[in-house]
Amino acid sequence: MVILRYLKYLFLIVVALVLVMMAFANRETVLLEVIPEALAPWVGVQYAIELPLFAVVLGGVMVGILVGFVWEWLREHRHRAEARTQKRTAKALEREVQSLKGPAKGGQDEILALVDGSAPSR
Repeated sequence: MVILRYLKYLFLIVVALVLVMMAFANRETVLLEVIPEALAPWVGVQYAIELPLFAVVLGGVMVGILVGFVWEWLREHRHRAEARTQKRTAKALEREVQSLKGPAKGGQDEILALVDGSAPSR
């Protein structure tokens, strides 16, 4: 298990180094426009910002990961709802079993109570 931990750390270090090298190699600024120039007069807004290329790339990756996580969370909603329902049903059945065992048997199973002789005779 220790080897896997070191491999994980090694992988994270390699990824970090690659990201740093990419950032140093792509420091040139680019103009990021929200609305194309042809549509700007119709909308009445022309918003543009100059950013380093690596910031645009990494920002796009981060937004993509965030959208993917939200999409998966929404997609798995029915599975979580079903799990909650199953958990509620299991707890209700567990309570019912405990109530059927009853306090007279001290929470013992009915068969065990008969074997021990502690069960009341019918």
